[in-house]
Amino acid sequence: MIRILNMSEVSREEIFARNDTVNSVENIVTDIIANVKENGDAALREYCERFDKVCLERFEVTPEEIEHALTQVEPRFLDVLKKAAANIRAFHQKQLREGFVINGQDGVMLGQKITPIERVGLYVPGGTAALSSTVLMDSIPAKIAGCRDIIIVTPPKRDGSIDPSILAAAYIAGVTRIFKLGGAQAVAALAYGTESVPKVDKIVGPGNAFVAEAKRQVFGKVAIDMIAGPSDILVLADSTANPRHVAADLLSQAEHDKMATAVLVTDDAALAQRVAEQIEVQLASLPRAEIARISIENNGKIIVTDDLDASIDVANELAPEHLELCVEEPLRLLDKVRNAGSVFLGHNCPEPLGDYLAGPNHTLPTGGTAKFSSPLSVDDFVKKTQFCYYTRDALRQVADDVHLFATKEGLDAHARAATIRFEEDEQ
Repeated sequence: MIRILNMSEVSREEIFARNDTVNSVENIVTDIIANVKENGDAALREYCERFDKVCLERFEVTPEEIEHALTQVEPRFLDVLKKAAANIRAFHQKQLREGFVINGQDGVMLGQKITPIERVGLYVPGGTAALSSTVLMDSIPAKIAGCRDIIIVTPPKRDGSIDPSILAAAYIAGVTRIFKLGGAQAVAALAYGTESVPKVDKIVGPGNAFVAEAKRQVFGKVAIDMIAGPSDILVLADSTANPRHVAADLLSQAEHDKMATAVLVTDDAALAQRVAEQIEVQLASLPRAEIARISIENNGKIIVTDDLDASIDVANELAPEHLELCVEEPLRLLDKVRNAGSVFLGHNCPEPLGDYLAGPNHTLPTGGTAKFSSPLSVDDFVKKTQFCYYTRDALRQVADDVHLFATKEGLDAHARAATIRFEEDEQ
């Protein structure tokens, strides 16, 4: 059963403790990356056979496979995918940046230009759940940003196919280059390139511990969005919340992964007890009950506070990936939220709405990293280049200032570069 902790009775350490215990996969991933880097497609085939239990001659999905997948997905779900894609486009379109130019006086022009990253790789999980939603969430911002090449990697099934819903989502999002690759080997292929897989400039998307570690190790060779850990949710609730609904929302994340974290913070002790009871009731009929129960019992907790202000303080300290404000006046609390990946307001906004349909991105900072990180966005797929232009007269006005600054730092060549253009005028 989920633990109930009263803030007035336990230490801060227990309240804010995280279960960060994970099996180290660093050495395994290092070996995989080195093998793919050296042996390319041969190494990828080796890992496909070992981990995915399939022998592939061709890694890239063909147009015919995509066309066939569209016939395998029920029309109703295709409509839902299209609706979700439209919402995601509408939300992320607002994130588009424009460059700027500052025309100063006396012949000075300064500015910034926005350029799409040319080639990006998107990792789409396909293990215990085929996440077609991740295809939409990761590829649509890249398309809006204007990336020239968008490449998806996702693990194949044992028959060598990709789940039709993933291919359908890719088609709807406008992505046609998809490779049947998963795990650390897929990340290595994107980072270094192989005979079949093109090298990319940035890798985004969630994955298991091997994928996360591989992204960490290739960072610097390529850019990455974040190192995502297990999913987490914090529901902040008052006495107006429905315990059945709160329990369902907590379990919606607990079923993701045995390492997932589900936390309720409330100022109502009676609600805390009812939610704990409801979790047990709903676990009994949950198909992924084994995963969810381990998550709830190992990582889950209910924290009882004195008031809503204390509850907000707890939420800000834990910096959840998903934060639900299941309270009577959620908008009143929104301004007090400082650390959260995505916020869900009110009693009628469950977290899965954000996972699939609402439009804001579901690739979010986990494990408390919302204190310094942000959701995936169009910004992740562009780069900013600054520029400046000075006329000769404009440079003359400031050359002595630059010269002085450089000499104070002991950089005489810097100083000379600022004034050498005018030495001939003094002769």
